[in-house]
Amino acid sequence: MDQSLECVTPLNFCEQAYLAANPDVAEAVARGQLRSGRSHFDIFGASESHRMQDANVAADRRQQRRKQIESTLRTDMPYSDDGKFFDFLSPELRSKFDIYDSDLTGSNHYDGDALAVIERHPSGLILDCGAGSRPATYENVVNFEITNYPSTDVRGVGEVLPFKDASFDGVLSLNVLEHVKDPFTAAKEILRVLKPGGDLVVVVPLTQPTHGYPHHYYNMTAEGILNLFGSSIDVERVYVPESTTAIWSIYWIMRDWAEGLDEQSLREFKTLTVGEILEGGPPALLKRSFVTQLSAQKNLDIASSTTVIAKRV
Repeated sequence: MDQSLECVTPLNFCEQAYLAANPDVAEAVARGQLRSGRSHFDIFGASESHRMQDANVAADRRQQRRKQIESTLRTDMPYSDDGKFFDFLSPELRSKFDIYDSDLTGSNHYDGDALAVIERHPSGLILDCGAGSRPATYENVVNFEITNYPSTDVRGVGEVLPFKDASFDGVLSLNVLEHVKDPFTAAKEILRVLKPGGDLVVVVPLTQPTHGYPHHYYNMTAEGILNLFGSSIDVERVYVPESTTAIWSIYWIMRDWAEGLDEQSLREFKTLTVGEILEGGPPALLKRSFVTQLSAQKNLDIASSTTVIAKRV
């Protein structure tokens, strides 16, 4: 293989390097036949093993990108830099926010709302606040996480973002705030680092079962999400996309429920009809084995509500 070229992956893609190594794509972009080299790669290049990019251009761009990210970092917080990511997750922050190492991971592609923000600011910077392990990275997106995934650029906690004020043209918080110990402080931090007029996309589950790493603290209604950000945002749209309509929650709850049953109870559970549920209601089903057999932990994971009984210290 030509040493000046490197294979392209969703994690190392570089627009300039891709266009330099693929003049046919560069010409199509210049003519307006393609939106960008990235759009070509996402549609065609990922399935074409011969697609390459200029290694020298890519290396130079990666270095420039790291410097750009470094310019957004706060100078009043200690951090380490191993050349791969900037680490602000101090022992103090780990302890305060109960952060622990785990093999659990979330890995999802961006939906249309997130991609629209990313594409709207090709020369700006977008913060993916709680990115998880992204299967594909974008040059103008800073991936912030509590864990060092292959896609992580900066590590820290959402309640103490290690970025300067008004550093980002957009912020994505996608299924993250339910896992944050103090979502009100995290929302204030998001607003602090977002430029005036900047784009914000927030997704928080409402009826999903307990899930995720490191913790799952809160599900939220639309009113709850809006309450976090208050009058600091100008709301353009509140809606439920197809990928998070109620049928997904029903499936998720039933799947988790089924995982808690033995073979005989599972067979009985599978014969249950929607009609039986609607006609008799929960009281008619409370003594069925697929209800009584669930463990205490499984009941907590998919509960309609949870009771805590305590005494004040």
